[in-house]
This record gives sequence, C-alpha cells and structure tokens, in this order.
Amino acid sequence: MSFAELGLAEPIVRAVTENGYTQPTPIQLKAIPAVLKGGDLLAGAQTGTGKTAGFTLPMLQLLSGKPRPAARTVRALVLTPTRELAAQVEESVRTYGKYLNLTSAVIFGGVNINPQIQRLARGLDILVATPGRLLDLMQQGAVDLRHVEILVLDEADRMLDMGFIRDIRKVLAVLPPKRQNLLFSATFSDEIKALADGLLDNPAMIEVERRNSTVEVISQKIHPVDRDKKHQLLTHLIKEHNWFQVLVFTRTKHGANKLAEQLCKADIPALAIHGNKSQAARTRALAEFKSTDLQVLVATDIAARGIDIDQLPYVVNYDLPNVPEDYVHRIGRTGRAGSTGEAVSLVCVDERGLLRDIERFIKREVPEEVIAGFEPDPNARPQPIQLRSQEQRGQPRHQQGKRAAAPAGRSGGKPGNASQHHGSQRSSQGTASAPRPQNAGTTTTSAARPPRPTGVRTSALLGQPAANAAASKRRSGQR
Repeated sequence: MSFAELGLAEPIVRAVTENGYTQPTPIQLKAIPAVLKGGDLLAGAQTGTGKTAGFTLPMLQLLSGKPRPAARTVRALVLTPTRELAAQVEESVRTYGKYLNLTSAVIFGGVNINPQIQRLARGLDILVATPGRLLDLMQQGAVDLRHVEILVLDEADRMLDMGFIRDIRKVLAVLPPKRQNLLFSATFSDEIKALADGLLDNPAMIEVERRNSTVEVISQKIHPVDRDKKHQLLTHLIKEHNWFQVLVFTRTKHGANKLAEQLCKADIPALAIHGNKSQAARTRALAEFKSTDLQVLVATDIAARGIDIDQLPYVVNYDLPNVPEDYVHRIGRTGRAGSTGEAVSLVCVDERGLLRDIERFIKREVPEEVIAGFEPDPNARPQPIQLRSQEQRGQPRHQQGKRAAAPAGRSGGKPGNASQHHGSQRSSQGTASAPRPQNAGTTTTSAARPPRPTGVRTSALLGQPAANAAASKRRSGQR
C-alpha cells in the first residue's frame, strides 16, 4: 500500500516521495488511518520503525487548510523528552510539510529563550517542545495552549523515566478538554498504561512489535570481559573489524569523557556527548558523526536520545544500562527503517544482574562470545556499581540505591562506576535528519552461562513522586 492510499493529501505524498520513501512501515500503515479518523491513539513501536512519521504525516493533513493561529496560540503540541528528539521531530514536520502553508517551531532549554518568545508571538500551527522550557514559557505568558487541537506525547516511556510526569500534568491542566491525544511509546510499561488510562478517551491501540521486544533485524552479542579491560577490548574490536560510525553508550558523563580520550590516544577519532557538553559541542559532534568524519561517538543515554542516522551499523554498550528498557532504546539506534545493525555489549562480572534483567525483559538470551586474549578471570569477584547522588538524580526513584554486588560467575567487571541512568540534561538539539517514514580472524570460545534466576523487575508506580526534590532541582537547572 502506498502513502496516497492511506488518505494523505497530494502535497504530503509529494514531499514524502521526494525524500525517497514509497512504502509505509507497519506502524505507519496502522497509525496514519487511525489518526486521520480524529480519535485518540495509544501506539507502541520500537525506535527506528518510523513512528515519528506515523503521527507527523496525519497531523499535517488534519491541520492543513484551516485558519492561521492567533498570536501566541498553538494548534498542535508535540512533547518530547530531549532536545535532540525535539529537533528531529520538528525537522520531520518541515520536511513533510514543505508544500503546506503551516508554521512550526521547536523550543527547548539550554539556549536563549528570547528568540523562542519572539517566534511564539506570531502563533504556530505546530509546536515541538521539551516540558521544562515549555513550562518556563507558559509561566512568562509567552504561549497560549488553550486552543490546542492535537496533543502528541512522543516517547512517553522515556518522559516518565526522567521524572516528567509532574510537568506533563501541569501542561495538561491548561489544555482544552476537547482535543485529540496521541501517545507514542517504545515500550508499554504499567506506568504508560496508567498514563494512557487518565489521558486517552476510548483510544485505538496499536502495537507493531511484540511487547518490549527488540528489533529483530539487530544482531545482538555479548563479549564477557574483565572490568579493567573494557576499553582495550573496544579498541581491539574497532580496529580488528574496521568499524566506522560506532555509537558507544557509557553509564556516566565522566566515563564518556574518559573513554573518548582513551580511544583518541589509540588513534581512533572519538568525541563524547552528554548533558555537561555545550549545545555547540553537542551539535558539532553529531554533525561530524553523521558525516562519518568522526569514527566513534561516546554518549550517555539522555544525550543520544533522538539520534536518527540512516543505516547506523554499530551500537556498543560499554556499560549495561541500569534499566532494561534503556537497552531496547539504545540498540534501537541501529537497525532502523528495515536496515540491519549490530549491537555489542561488553559485560563484566559486576553487570551479571543487569544482564539477567535485560534478558528477562526482552524474553530472549543474548549470545555470548569470548574474544581471544580478553578472556575474563573466572575467579573475579563482583563489586558494587556505585551510585553517586550527583549523577543519580536522573534515575527513576525505584532504581536509586537498588543495585548491589551480583554473585560471581560470568566475567570480570569494572568497579566504582557512578550510575547515571539518564544524566542531568533533559533535552538538546542536534543536527538530526528527518526520520524515515519507510522500511527503510579472531578466535573465540563459548562462555558458560549460569542458570537464570526467576524474579520480576520492580518498577515505580505512576502515583509515586517521580519528580522528587532532586528531580525538581534538576529541572530548574536545565530549563
């Protein structure tokens, strides 16, 4: 089925076709007709499946041909958790709405607020925003949300993880009661379902991948390694296999900086991107990475959110994430729009418990491969992954202070890493490309796999004060 057959107008189809896309992805096949009907929608799809275009294209259709918005008013509001993702969504709006007489803008923290106030003063058809900066502008009277016709919560699971529920509720309180609500999420946790129950009115429900699954086209692999040999193993893998465009995830901002320096000393061009980097540095690093001038981009979870690169070949989990959902989000940076990708995780003995949580969550075991010369010490004892309060603030409350030493077994590990589940920055713009609206001589030995313990990962309830004092302080410093 083509985009035209989904009921989209000729100017939108023309813009989509000019960008080389002819066949909708599964999420688009289901979401576009549902949104065009005007009802609420709860949609679940993994990253890289084209869900951004799944709401962008029908939203453009619904808004086209209507009177221009009044000063400071907004007709459609899209909330995203990060600056990079906000920039990506708004670029998608401009790309596919190029032949429509619609206005759009993106607002987020970390940049001068005055140009944003001036842009809002003229009124907008579509506003893409991060919650913190939007609340600042609301408090200054710079934006009027009482006439919003369409509300989109994009990557709602991430917004809840980051403690945005209080901000979201403040925004919802000023919106008109009669509007269309679209909630998109990569995972369907109990918290997401609770949010949907309170927000959506008799919604259509779409889920194109099995619940909490990883994209099947991504090849996943684990390399057990001692904690103090991780950077050496990563260097070996990059050089041995001549990897380019490698997105590497670390647990902390300090760890990202240190690893980037180590790679550069090994003659591997690398830069770190995280919340403490300036907007200019983040934009430059993303631009160089997308143009392949930069071989390796080392990132924390929050800074990498919204990175959309066609056919990104490699994602490496230098540190496993504290929350299993983040593993799905991380590896979803590759294998996008139907292309293949490879996700490699370097796992030390300290991370055995994290790995078990991930495998239970994705309902599959990840194959292991020990690299010759980097065999982990079988006698290595696990050490706690330390949680420092300064970098703990970005974690969901239920995860804080939870992780302790795991029993010995699988591999060696790295001590003393501070946990930074989400970092301190909440959003940032990069030079993101418009998301695809289509499908777009080492000796090894097998590592022994210990028996899988049973258990259920705990998760914070929606009613808990996710935006606690630490989260509030983080918000005030990021707007």
